[in-house]
Amino acid sequence: MIKVLIADDQAMVRQGFGALLAAQPDLLVVGDAADGAQAVAATRRLDPDVVLMDVRMPVMDGLEATRKLLGDRSAQRPRVLILTTFDLDDYVYEALRAGASGFLLKDAPAADLVQAVRVVAAGDALLAPAVTRRLIAEFAARPDRRRPRPTDLAGLTPRETEVLRLIARGRNNAEIAGDLVVAEQTVKTHVGRILGKLGLRDRAQAVVLAYETGLVAAGE
Repeated sequence: MIKVLIADDQAMVRQGFGALLAAQPDLLVVGDAADGAQAVAATRRLDPDVVLMDVRMPVMDGLEATRKLLGDRSAQRPRVLILTTFDLDDYVYEALRAGASGFLLKDAPAADLVQAVRVVAAGDALLAPAVTRRLIAEFAARPDRRRPRPTDLAGLTPRETEVLRLIARGRNNAEIAGDLVVAEQTVKTHVGRILGKLGLRDRAQAVVLAYETGLVAAGE
């Protein structure tokens, strides 16, 4: 059973998403929150697997709440799925950098929301890869002195570098296995080693790093 917490300042959104998710046999809505501070407190109290996090909320926005939840090494950290009204939103970029596992537009079809929660809970893939790549590519093209250097990837083997490049292009494990003509389990092993060597939490952070270091160029 996947436990979900919904954080959004609009009561109708919380109720609508809650009813949709609660109707699924494998999902359990354990609570909701009307702002980021409530989301942090409720997450620590209820220990959800996935937090649906709106970015624009009063008291504390979703970005700061995400940082607090995912930056706390002493606590069990949930997967965070960012909810946004705008697909081009600086909050989305920063949330991904803070460790969010992906994002979803609020007007996405109901089936996409349900699938998104399952995918994020599994930690297996980045959501909406085509759109997310476009967002991150645009962000990575902006000047930023904090951006990682290409030398940060020096510890990867040539094959791991190739796998990281394919992850950044939105390929899932099965597609990467087909591209490289290897077993899917081999790809999973490579992905695990990449995340471990680079100190990354999941594929979303791997995509961000690939663009920020220039391994994958904007528009590729």
